[in-house]
Amino acid sequence: MTPHTKPHVLIADDNATLARVIEFNLGEAGCQTTTVNDGREAWEVLQNRNFDAVITDYQMPGLTGTELCRRLRQQPKYEHLPIILLTAKGLELNLGLLRDELQITAIFAKPFSPQELVRELQASLERLDENEPKQAGV
Repeated sequence: MTPHTKPHVLIADDNATLARVIEFNLGEAGCQTTTVNDGREAWEVLQNRNFDAVITDYQMPGLTGTELCRRLRQQPKYEHLPIILLTAKGLELNLGLLRDELQITAIFAKPFSPQELVRELQASLERLDENEPKQAGV
């Protein structure tokens, strides 16, 4: 990602209202978004387009958020892709284990602050940029 390009974020959530709130807040922060409403569609879109990050719900039709994360992490091109997982089951899940197992950047339990989500996404994209190898002459 170059400093002058808008980060492109895939949002996968079957809650249309929440997806619109996330889209709006990311748009205000200078991101380009693509939104899908199930995990299978998210997987298909990821096969055809490049994204700088993924925000996915834990429970979705098609593929769950964890199934989507597993598929992503099995592919080398997605090894370092920032993934933020959203869940309504924050009290029922072992979030630390889930984060470690799936190499998830952050997990947000619902309800959450959209502004906090944006801050976490921006920080993860900055960390990713800092770790990218620099090209000669750049």
